[in-house]
Amino acid sequence: MKKIIMFCLLAVLSFGVADAMAQKKGGDVKTTVFVTDIDCEGCAKKVTNSIPFVKGVKDVKVDVPTKTVTVTYDAAKSDDATLVKAFAKIKIKAQVAPKKK
Repeated sequence: MKKIIMFCLLAVLSFGVADAMAQKKGGDVKTTVFVTDIDCEGCAKKVTNSIPFVKGVKDVKVDVPTKTVTVTYDAAKSDDATLVKAFAKIKIKAQVAPKKK
């Protein structure tokens, strides 16, 4: 009886570890900087309360003085166009910042 319980426990643990490894691999993590029309802390709060709920978003950093928002997300679950639409839903204009050379 003890052997059966130990086997079941080992099987459950193995499946848990395999599932955790699969989730950890995930997709390609991408970071994009968006230029926005935010101009106050209220706008920044609106962004930090809404954008993290977009599927795949892992981190959001808002910089009010430069009017930029940096979003880190799983590229397999989201993309820049989806994030621009998410900004539009909260009435904030956003576009991908030009790449620095």
